[in-house]
Amino acid sequence: METLIFRLKNQEKLEALKAVAKALKISFESEANEKPYNPEFVAKIARGRKDKAAGRGTVISMEELDSLWK
Repeated sequence: METLIFRLKNQEKLEALKAVAKALKISFESEANEKPYNPEFVAKIARGRKDKAAGRGTVISMEELDSLWK
């Protein structure tokens, strides 16, 4: 079989497509197009990248990192 992915930009077309699929007895799955990450987490990552670019932070060598695990 084949999988088709439709990228619809309005609710009316989405509902029409679902109605056609139901009428033709075609099974389908629906996934909400939500942002997968927590906005607070994304903000922390962005802040960390800005800090790194500004020279704030600590660089740890592989040897130092290895010794942390021992």
